[in-house]
This record gives sequence, C-alpha cells and structure tokens, in this order.
Amino acid sequence: MAVFHNFTNLSDDARGAVVAIGNFDGVHLGHQAVIRQARVIAEKLNRPLAVLTFEPHPRSLFKPDQPCFRLTPMIAKAHALKKVGVDHVYIQDFTLDFAKQSAESFVLETLVRDLGAKHLVMGGDFCFGKDRQGNATLLEAMGREHGFGVTAATLVEDQNDVVLSSSRIREYLKVGKPADAARILGRYWEIDGTVLHGFKRGRTIGFPTANLSMENYLIPSLGVYAVRVAKAGVEGFGLTHWYNGVANIGARPTMDGEGVNLEVFIFDFDEDIYDMDLRVQIVEYLRPEKKFDGLTALTEQIKKDSDQARKLLLELSDHPIDPVVSTTDQQQV
Repeated sequence: MAVFHNFTNLSDDARGAVVAIGNFDGVHLGHQAVIRQARVIAEKLNRPLAVLTFEPHPRSLFKPDQPCFRLTPMIAKAHALKKVGVDHVYIQDFTLDFAKQSAESFVLETLVRDLGAKHLVMGGDFCFGKDRQGNATLLEAMGREHGFGVTAATLVEDQNDVVLSSSRIREYLKVGKPADAARILGRYWEIDGTVLHGFKRGRTIGFPTANLSMENYLIPSLGVYAVRVAKAGVEGFGLTHWYNGVANIGARPTMDGEGVNLEVFIFDFDEDIYDMDLRVQIVEYLRPEKKFDGLTALTEQIKKDSDQARKLLLELSDHPIDPVVSTTDQQQV
C-alpha cells in the first residue's frame, strides 16, 4: 500500500483511482462497508482502490483544548486500511487555510486536478469544504461536468437499527465496555506505541511492565484490562504472535504516578523490548483503578488480576468477536 502526503505531480499509477473519502477514525465495520463498496467499483473499472483522509482530525484543529478523542492515530489507521485491501492512502493536511477552502475548490484542485479521481464513494452524511457546504449532491453535479462518478453509501446499522459510528465506539470505551466497542470495530481496539523507559518499579515486585504513552489516543475508562500484545511491524507476513497479558490504563496512584499511560504485564514473556514498537489490544475491562495501602497489597491484587485475565483470555481464544453486523449485511450496503 502506498501512502501519499503530497498530491502534486503524482505518477500515473497513483492517479485515476476509485476514492473513498472520510475521516475513517477507527476503520470500523461501517467504514469498511464504504471501502468495500468502493472496491467493487474499482474492480469493475479496473482502477486502484484509494482512501482520502484528513490529518489531523478536524476536531483537533477547531477544538484544540479538548481531550484527545482519536481512536486510531494515522499510523494505526494506515495499518487498518492496509488490512482491508486499500491500494493507496492520500493524506490531506487539514490546516486553517484548507478549512477555509470552498467545497468547489477542493473538488477541482484536489479531486480532479491532483488525484484525477475516476469515482468517489463516501458515507451519506459526509460533508466537506468551508462551512461544510459540500455534500454528495454537489459532487454528483460536478462529477457530471468533470467526468467522475459518485456513490453515496448507505449508513450501516446494527440489528437494532442503530447506525454504526465512531462516537458509539468512544462511548463504549469510556464506560469500560471494550467488548461492545470491538463488535462495532470488527476487532479489538488497539493501542500502538513505543515502549518507554519508566521507573522499572514493576520489576521490584515481580511484575515487569512495558509502558506506552496514551498521548495521541482517546482515554478509555481508567482501570485494569485483559489484553493481547504483539510486536509491531510484522502483520501480513504470517509472523504475528500474540501474547496474553494484563494492563493498567491510568496514573498508577499507588506509585504516585502522573499523567495517564498504559502499563502492560505480558504473561510468559522475557525479552528486552525497550524502544520497541508494540501493539496492545484491549480485550476486556476487569476493574477500576485504585490506590492500595503499599506494595504488598498492590502485588496481591496484580496476582488476582493476572489470574482473572489469563482465565478470561483462554476462554475467549475459542470465541471470536461476534460483530454487530454480518459480512453479508455489509455487502448489501
């Protein structure tokens, strides 16, 4: 998969794609349905399948003082897009100048001139351009004039006729329901990051942990989770090995910690992974974070948490995620 940050002077094989447009935060089952529909069109037209997305997320620009709410920073998003079969990813810098651009200018300068898009696919609620004046109706009109097709995909709903959305995933994660979030994502929510050098206090009580920053991620319900962990960078080559573990997302109050980070204890694992990139899948919420009366009480609780996580993860290994919509349902969109 090729990733483009600059669209000027693209090579011929990077132009003329069928392009799915959107933020695609989470690349959940609803997003995948839009991309799947774009793939069908790309195959009919014998053109590449591409995604055009925006960085940073518009909310980060317009509400910079609000807590981060991203489900998937760009690296994680690219990883998910590759997994669903996208050929090209176009990353549009979302700046104040770009936000002021009219919808018509965006179509003419980016979609037509730079990308040479043959067909556009987006969710039915997608809007773009200054004051969000651009929509599927405008694209259809301009497509007739400039020679590209347009498809507005129907929003995907679950069995209760509730639309699948990134907002629902965020709500589930914030109240400690990662399994419900996973059913919309079609996979476990994942935190990717570099293992940081901490205070190494976990080693002193027999539970060495890997610490990852939560800086660019939504902060879920603080507490202890059953997790799966893998080394990053080997997906797609049949080499990914997932280890089970237990993690705390929080400020480590017993250790007088500051700020929120992810601290994971990997079961049956003894390797030097400092400065290595890890993927941590958040599987199930075990308990809220709390402050203990010293290291002895903390150690006993970690043992209990580890036993509970081992048992739960072993049971789940034979029960894959049951998504809120079936593959067949998505293909009908």
